[in-house]
Amino acid sequence: MKKVLLTLTAAVAFSGSAFAADMAPRTYTKAPAPMVVAPSWTGFYLFGGGGGGVWDADTGVQSTTTGAPLLGFNQRQGGNGWFGTVGGGYDWQFGGNWVAGIFGDAQFGSLKGTVQDQDPFFAGNIKNDESWAAGARLGYLVAPNVLSYVNGGYSGSHWKGAELFDTRFSTPSGFHVDGFDRSGWFIGGGVENNLNIFGITAPGWFMKTEYRAAYYENKNLGEFLTGTNTLGANTIGFKPLVQSVSTSLVYRFNWSGPVVAKY
Repeated sequence: MKKVLLTLTAAVAFSGSAFAADMAPRTYTKAPAPMVVAPSWTGFYLFGGGGGGVWDADTGVQSTTTGAPLLGFNQRQGGNGWFGTVGGGYDWQFGGNWVAGIFGDAQFGSLKGTVQDQDPFFAGNIKNDESWAAGARLGYLVAPNVLSYVNGGYSGSHWKGAELFDTRFSTPSGFHVDGFDRSGWFIGGGVENNLNIFGITAPGWFMKTEYRAAYYENKNLGEFLTGTNTLGANTIGFKPLVQSVSTSLVYRFNWSGPVVAKY
């Protein structure tokens, strides 16, 4: 019996050694590379910046007694200047590369120009010192961290009053235009990109550059020269278009840069 057990044990050991010798050597397998996941644009953001703008306005002077335009034509006045802006919004990323959002902002500055009465040649400086907007935007990600977009919505504006001077004698006329508000709508577009460029690490920080055109409703600037103008009291119509370009620094609260997934 002992001889049988010894014989079986030797056979098993020999066959195991032979099987191991016949097996191919174990190869080294490199771990898979981590997968880079593009960050999401969904979330809240705040921004602040500044820029420059120009405005022009179709103006016409009419007699308040006859309703007829004086001198038979309209004018186009204009101005320019600078402004600062602050605002915030919320974006949703959907369908892969599409981003839609809502936002609100305000501008404070000095876009100054001229308003004038054609008879008897009274003129003064008028200034757009405040404006605000609320709207929506739709954009497409041309790269995971670069958004190209268009926007539009409601806009309001405030215009500071103007003291009128007699341009013939460079003397005060004693008349003025009171400050007023105008509302309207705007359309625009821009590009927003993450600041992780040129070796700089800035998770959450973006820069956007935007063009905007705001169209405001007509304003009757009031009556002038009452009791002294033999042609009758005058009223000035004022319908402005404001165009602006701004650059702002943006902070996105949900942004952490590209995420490396575990494997």
